[in-house]
Amino acid sequence: MRRLFARPRATGPVVSESERALFGGALRYDLGFTGHDYATLDTTLPSAMRALPRLVACTVRLAWETDRRALLTVGACQLGQGVSQALRLLAVNAALGALLAGGDPEHRLQAALPALVAVALISAVGAVLGSASTAAAGRLEPKIDRLATERYLHAAVHVELEAAEDGEFRRLIDAAQAGAGAARHMLGACVSTVHGLLTMVATAGVLTVLHPLLLPMLVLIAAPRGWGAMRVAQRRYASVMNWLEHVRAGRLIGSMLTSRQAACEVRVHGVGGFLLGHYRVMAETAEDEQTRLAREKALTELLAAALSGLATLVTYAALAALIVAGHVEIAAAGTAVLAIRSGSATLGALVMSLNRLHEEGLYVHDLDRFLREAAVRAIPDGGADLPAVPEEIVFENVSFTYPGRDVPALREVSLTIRTGTVTALVGENGGGKSTLVKLLAGLHLPQSGRILWDGLDLTTADRQQVFARTGILTQDFQRWPFTAGTNIRIGRPERAPEEGDAEGSLESVAAFSGADAVIAQLPRGLDTLLARQMRGGVELSGGQWQKLGLSRSVYRGAPLIVVDEPTSALDPEAEITCFEKIRSLAGPDRAVVLVTHRMAAVQHADVIHVLHGGRLVEQGSHSELLARAGRYASMFRRQASQYGAAPATPPRPGDGSGPSGGGPRSGGEPGGDHGTGDDSGAATVGPP
Repeated sequence: MRRLFARPRATGPVVSESERALFGGALRYDLGFTGHDYATLDTTLPSAMRALPRLVACTVRLAWETDRRALLTVGACQLGQGVSQALRLLAVNAALGALLAGGDPEHRLQAALPALVAVALISAVGAVLGSASTAAAGRLEPKIDRLATERYLHAAVHVELEAAEDGEFRRLIDAAQAGAGAARHMLGACVSTVHGLLTMVATAGVLTVLHPLLLPMLVLIAAPRGWGAMRVAQRRYASVMNWLEHVRAGRLIGSMLTSRQAACEVRVHGVGGFLLGHYRVMAETAEDEQTRLAREKALTELLAAALSGLATLVTYAALAALIVAGHVEIAAAGTAVLAIRSGSATLGALVMSLNRLHEEGLYVHDLDRFLREAAVRAIPDGGADLPAVPEEIVFENVSFTYPGRDVPALREVSLTIRTGTVTALVGENGGGKSTLVKLLAGLHLPQSGRILWDGLDLTTADRQQVFARTGILTQDFQRWPFTAGTNIRIGRPERAPEEGDAEGSLESVAAFSGADAVIAQLPRGLDTLLARQMRGGVELSGGQWQKLGLSRSVYRGAPLIVVDEPTSALDPEAEITCFEKIRSLAGPDRAVVLVTHRMAAVQHADVIHVLHGGRLVEQGSHSELLARAGRYASMFRRQASQYGAAPATPPRPGDGSGPSGGGPRSGGEPGGDHGTGDDSGAATVGPP
């Protein structure tokens, strides 16, 4: 009995033996928006009522910005329903008074007829108002969802990359994701709450008019039902939160058993029976919890009904005493009974609506906090205009350190990238190549030093113009679940497909990259959906995707093209062709920056920059760097030795090699090739 009256508290999740065996304990998903676990358990009716004005104001503000007419309709209809509830009770009271008066039954019916007609009309008006409110709210909900989602997405895509890579801000982004849906749900919860409050106020007002002592009777009967509704909801909520990870773990097992990636091991290694056994244990454990929850719910509802019944008995006894004493007429007593029963049922619904409104409001608050933070960390609008085609981009003693790290990713790097040349960035993992590329593309700003586009400091430039003049193709470029044509066209989405000359068409850039052969094999050509999970979609191999990615970069037509490990999924012959095409992109109006671990692929670059530990340790042409016998030469020879080919004797400095800052392309060295590019000598893909 004490357990039934005790308020539910947060407890640790129940962990089955199968969870310990498979996951080492309770499986906890870090989804960002799980920061309000057990929020409902911390809510009481008084605290919910205190927070109600703020939550209603938040909902009204969102609705006002989306559709004022619909909001006013909902408000007017809810107010009208509250008034109609009071008028209906008064009309019922008048009808009962006429029916219970003395005299001939026919005359009593005639006397009650106007009140009965009024009851019918008022009920009809209330139904119409309810229908109109539902329609207006239904029109508002998707608009609120759209507005909140648009604001969330707009803020997310306009923050600095540094913010998007910040772990704490990333959690805020994830937490705010639930706020858009919560904003929509808040409207329904708010309407239900306001409707319940207005109904309670109308009922309480009528009872007070009939006799002041009837109002406490309403509270006496309704309170146990409200308490029971809150306890049942909180216990169910506590159970859900305690068992949420358990349920997710079971679903994860189910998804693994049916996944395409795990299908081989499920069958060959006999994983299916093993996981099914654990799934059964977890399911049986969850069944026991559902049984316990149902038993406690039944006992709580029985106890609430008993307390409410006792209160009803006391109320009816008090009504009888008032009638005998002549303080309340029989008709008023009948009206009071109807009002009390209606108010009791309304209170239970009101408690549920308040709980829901309070919880949804927490997630909307996360969204508001994210929008404020995102505005502070957004990429600034405007700035100085950049040249359409810069002649050179200069790094002057550039340094950069990622948030939360003590070691700089780049340290006082100085280099020059000239239009018309191919510049290569090489070095081991963690050397600073990717960070340099992000700074070059304007995704990060230097924390010290300067980046100059034809003498214009990047920090004062219009960042959108920097992005517009840059094209990036990385190893893990986005494989969009769209058509093949859109996957190419998305490289420059603002350009209509029919714009541009023949050389810039989808077909021409696909032919340039070798993607035309891939497209020719697709069932609908450029209109083929590249998403296997969708009906009619197909799946491409990694090499086929990389050809489409190169087509996307060419279609962009930017004066600066950055290519980072573009051939990881290509066979040797396709790799040779790909590098040749990338090098050919450089021209009078374009610079190409090539980032790769394949040392043989950079032999023909005009300038090679070697990064180590965030510093620029060497730069020059391929021949110059081999002649210096430094880090680059060591990396090149290590890769070449893995394939049984020794590099040719390097030429002496000055034998036709270009200057370290640029110059004619070197003829390169035969035979050397392709590993990871670090000092360990570990290989990846064979030589082209």
